[in-house]
Amino acid sequence: MQKKTISAEDLAARKALALEVIERLKKEYPDAACSLDYDHAWQLLVSVRLAAQCTDARVNVVVEDLFAKYPNVAALAAAEPEEIEAIVKPCGLGHSKARDISACMRVLRDKYDCQVPTTFEELLELPGVGRKSANLIMGDVFGKPAIVTDTHCIRLSNRIGLVDNIKEPQKVEMALWKIIPPEEGSDLCHRFVLHGRAVCAARKPECSRCCLADICHTAKEQATENAAE
Repeated sequence: MQKKTISAEDLAARKALALEVIERLKKEYPDAACSLDYDHAWQLLVSVRLAAQCTDARVNVVVEDLFAKYPNVAALAAAEPEEIEAIVKPCGLGHSKARDISACMRVLRDKYDCQVPTTFEELLELPGVGRKSANLIMGDVFGKPAIVTDTHCIRLSNRIGLVDNIKEPQKVEMALWKIIPPEEGSDLCHRFVLHGRAVCAARKPECSRCCLADICHTAKEQATENAAE
């Protein structure tokens, strides 16, 4: 299959659109922050693994008991996966999540002196850590350029027109890197989450009260269809 290329003109248009989206969402959601509660980098690693197919709100409740019982990397690394599973089971997929958390904490203990590694490549080598999790750590903990392609980011990027019918997380990430200023990526993705929850929901986006409606590809298409009826 021939790879689709983007013209320089189209790329420039998407960069301009991205800048406008960034500025509008900054005004709409001035406080951009991760919705997972954590005090230490290792805790965010645990929470983001638990958040797969689970709400952040539920994760925040569950980890209170987990972190109270195992207050540091060494303590959690010493726990058996079955002990971890008993606590994290309400997050779903308890067996695989507990296994990954246990393995990850043991690598941190044995290889990194209970510290979270600071490079993207090292993070990706940790058990249960993918690009989304690694980007979240890089952006929120270490303040490095990051783009977290969760479901909200993927959905909104396609609807707005920042990417063209791309659903694979890594491909969306690579496409966004070309049009979003590196220093804006992390906060923009947090704002996508807030906007996706409040306005641009998966099932029924509320375009009538969206601050992006006049520049959003999907909203403009919908308005054209409504006018033709």
